[in-house]
Order: sequence, then C-alpha cells, then structure tokens
Amino acid sequence: MITWLWPWLALLLPLPLLVHRFWPPAHSEEPALRVPFFQRWQLLGQRQARRAGSGNRATLLLLWLLWICLLLAAARPIWIGEPVELPKSGRDLMLAVDLSGSMRVEDMQVGNNLVRRVDAVKAVGADFIGRRQGDRVGLILFGSNAYVQSPLTFDVATVQQFLLDAQIGFAGQETAIGDAIGLAVKRLRERPADSRVLVLLTDGQDTASTIGTMDAARLAQGLGIRVYTIGIGADQLALPGLFGSSFGSRRINPSSDMDEAALQEIAGMTGGRYFRARDPQELAGIYQLLDELEPIEQEAATYRPRQALGHWPLLLALLLSFALTWQHLGPRPAVPATRREVSRGNA
Repeated sequence: MITWLWPWLALLLPLPLLVHRFWPPAHSEEPALRVPFFQRWQLLGQRQARRAGSGNRATLLLLWLLWICLLLAAARPIWIGEPVELPKSGRDLMLAVDLSGSMRVEDMQVGNNLVRRVDAVKAVGADFIGRRQGDRVGLILFGSNAYVQSPLTFDVATVQQFLLDAQIGFAGQETAIGDAIGLAVKRLRERPADSRVLVLLTDGQDTASTIGTMDAARLAQGLGIRVYTIGIGADQLALPGLFGSSFGSRRINPSSDMDEAALQEIAGMTGGRYFRARDPQELAGIYQLLDELEPIEQEAATYRPRQALGHWPLLLALLLSFALTWQHLGPRPAVPATRREVSRGNA
C-alpha cells in the first residue's frame, strides 16, 4: 500500500496557472530596427511561428509533467508492507562488558596460543548474542565510565557487530562496575518485571564508580533485576625466563585483582549466579547455561516495513528537465526557402 506523508501538497497543483493569471506581465521597451526586405522577413517569421506553435505545446506539456513530478516527490510517497509480527516471548537481557586496561592481558588459552581476555569475550559473547533470538538484547561497555553502546533491541546482529567492534580504552582504563550496574538498572526498570536480566563480565574490582557496587546491586534487587556475574581471567600464567627460556621462569596469578567476593555477593543478592571463566571453553559453557533461562511471555508486537518512493518521481523530473534542455538547445531543422524567394534573392 502506498501512502503520502504530506498529501496536502497536491493543493499546489494549480499554482502555475494562478501565477500566470494574476501575476502582472513584464513590460519591456526594446528599440525598433529598420530592415530591408520586410515582407520577406515577415513571411519567414510566420513559418517559424507555425513551427514554434507545436514546439510550445510540447514544452508546456513537459513543464506540467515536471511540476507534477516535483509535487509527487515533495508529498513523500511511502510504500507500507504487510504487518510483520515480532517475537512475543523472550527476555530483556542487557550485557555489560568490561573494557578496562586489564582486559588486554593474554591469558586465555586457545589451542596452543594465548589470546587477550577481551578477544575471547568478544568471540564467545557474539555467538551468545546471536543465539538470543526472541530476546531484546542491549550492550553496555564500561571502563572508567559506563555507557550504552546499544539499547534493548531485537536486532541481535547489530548488537553482535557493536561488541565485535569494541576496543580497549573506549571507556577508559579503570573499572566502574557500580556505574555499569546502575546504567543497566536505568535501562531495564521500565521493562516487564519478570524479564529483566543483566549479564556482567569483568576481570577486576571496582576502582572508578561514582555509585557503590553494593548500592547499585541493591537497586537491581529492589527492581527484580537478576544479575549474572562472570569473572574473566586465568588462575595461572607462566612467564618465560631469560631470553625466553625456562631459566628464571615463574608462574603468577593474573587474576589476583579480581574481587570475586563482590561478584558473588552481587549475584546472590539479585537472584542470579556467579560464574568463573578461566578460558574460552569455560566461558562458552557459561553462556550455554545462560541460554537455558526460560523465556517470559511478553505482549505481542507488530511492525509494518516502510520504503520511501520519493526518488522515483525525482528521477522522472530529472529526465524531463533533460528533455526540455535538449528541446531548447538541440539542433533545429533549417527552413527551406521557396523558389520564388530564391529567385528574388538571385535577382
């Protein structure tokens, strides 16, 4: 079905006639020119006038078509498709991902290689988001500050891409867990009470929040938002010794700064669970557990796809303008002289 956003513009259709009727004609005083052979010039002018008469009618028709096309484009025609029903079951799931400086630590084992924590989170997290068909998914990125990268949406492909494009340092080098929870609470509080879920991934402890971590958790608890917390990072990391050999090598705990107690308390307070992901395989397993959350029925929603059509009358108007230009500037056929005129000229 085609509809028009501004159909009242059709009232402007007779505007050229009104201008022609009521606008005073321009008067110009041009000097007269005395020429010889006036009758001969007059005869030629009459022939040209007859030819121009048919040309003027064609020009007038083109001008009217051009004016109609411009009005059609200005009225903004839109094609509206058939109603499409959106998924009516699912959760409002907000994913909060830590992008602080510590997420660049390479301690996530993939085969024989170590990859950065953030790369493992992005790869496995994107797959998790892609499987949340029927859920509204949103994305919060946090470091020294927290901000919404994507609001809650059924467009999980876009949220996936936003997560894959995220880079360390987008939000600063520190960790603001409390601010991330508070921002998620702000976005989820208007949603149905039984469907609010926050998945928080971090590798450290709160060092930069303007709101206390437990205060934010209590806000989430009061609104019935379940918070699932995931601690990212290996327990052990072997550091090579002298010149990359085993001499002088040592093992450290790269996750010593992680505040697991706070993450466990946040999850327990809000009715969620705490998970520990020491490698991408454990992280994938955690996401599979989260996939088992039972969906909550929500109100059905529909939308009708729309497509603007204004470019088609604009294209036709452009072609008509080319035709008018060609008519005025193109080659004109020569007017043949009569035998009598030729004989007079030879005389």
